[in-house]
Amino acid sequence: MDAKDILGLPKNGPIMSQEKKSRPQKESQRKPDGISREVYALTGGIAPLMPSLDINQLKRKALSESEKITWQWLPFTSSARKDNLQLYHWVRVVNGVPPTGDYSFAKFNKSVDVLEYTNDEYEKFLSDPSWTKEETDQLFELCKRFDLRFIIIADRFSSNRTVEELKDRYYSVSRAITIARTASPADVAGHPLVKEPYNVSQEIERKRALSMVLSQTKLQERRDAEVLAEAKRISVARKSVKAAEETELPVVSDAGPEGAEKAAGIDGISTSPNAQLPSGIAAPPVSETASTLASLRMLRVYLRTYALEQMVQAASSSAGLRTIKRVEQTLQDLGVNLKPKVPTKLVCAEHLELRKEILTLLNLQKQLQYKEAEGSSYREGSYSETPGTPPKRAQQDRTFIPDSTNFGGDRVGKRDQKRKGPGRLSEVPSSPAQSKRPRKLKTSDG
Repeated sequence: MDAKDILGLPKNGPIMSQEKKSRPQKESQRKPDGISREVYALTGGIAPLMPSLDINQLKRKALSESEKITWQWLPFTSSARKDNLQLYHWVRVVNGVPPTGDYSFAKFNKSVDVLEYTNDEYEKFLSDPSWTKEETDQLFELCKRFDLRFIIIADRFSSNRTVEELKDRYYSVSRAITIARTASPADVAGHPLVKEPYNVSQEIERKRALSMVLSQTKLQERRDAEVLAEAKRISVARKSVKAAEETELPVVSDAGPEGAEKAAGIDGISTSPNAQLPSGIAAPPVSETASTLASLRMLRVYLRTYALEQMVQAASSSAGLRTIKRVEQTLQDLGVNLKPKVPTKLVCAEHLELRKEILTLLNLQKQLQYKEAEGSSYREGSYSETPGTPPKRAQQDRTFIPDSTNFGGDRVGKRDQKRKGPGRLSEVPSSPAQSKRPRKLKTSDG
């Protein structure tokens, strides 16, 4: 028995009701031209990101059946030559018709327009004791022949002249001719020969420095690189230290007025060391002034009027709005502008000093009024009692003297004092002790 017998299935497999559908065959893609078989197998027919076809194949025109192309050995002449030399080269001929026109490479024949001078111009403008006319003529002839290739010109020159001397003589003569042939020098002010004249000393120094650089050994180059790296490191360290010092708040010491002057002053705007405020008058906080100075230093470039406004706000930060308006009103009464018309360093310093002195004066006036009001209240309180009443201190310091005959009089008087309010002790005289009935004596009293 097997599993089919147990499950009751026929031993022959189930008959398929439907025949298997035949899968359509994939159309084989043709390998495009210009791509190797290995590359095409790796890509799997996926379009490449970059075009893999040769661009020249795309530009090439399809040949028609009527065109017949041959290559022929034909003669040619070039307009760049003046001797009409005839040479030969292979030419592409279509349908037996050779190409016409100038030589294709003649357009690359470029030459320099070298100025020419006359004998009169040389005598008037170009004379130089270190150069003869024959040398100058030879120089210009070689410059025209070799298109200002001064290395070749120096090699072909008859006398022993350096390249710098040849350049200097050529450009100086060309500059002089250009200026002499114009009505005014302003007409040729933008010409390269006039605008940027040749500097022979700078050229010599440049070549000397270049020769030194090119003649360095590997060890010297390594040392130079180390020196430059160390210089850069020192420069970065100094900049960081300077930035840290500028961002730090200035410390104000109580040793003297110099520290306060240094902390509160910027561009000559400083507080007066002689200004002393009494206790109770709010002085401008040092932290706000220091923060203002630090913010101005971070700007590095700012207007002096802006710095003055910031310092005025820092100095008036502890004052109220009414006090600030009184300061401005005082400035107007004195005929002083709220903002200086000519904000120089000294004017801004004096303006800030005047504002601080006016603020100090207003604070002193406020303190004086407060003290006067306090003194008047003390005087009114001390004279409120009647003239015939003895002072309170005398009543409180009075000693108790007992009487042998009467024992209750003083106690009753104290009780009456407690019932009466302060300030009314002298309004109603206390009754004498004899007007009341004496207290009965007990046996214990005897």
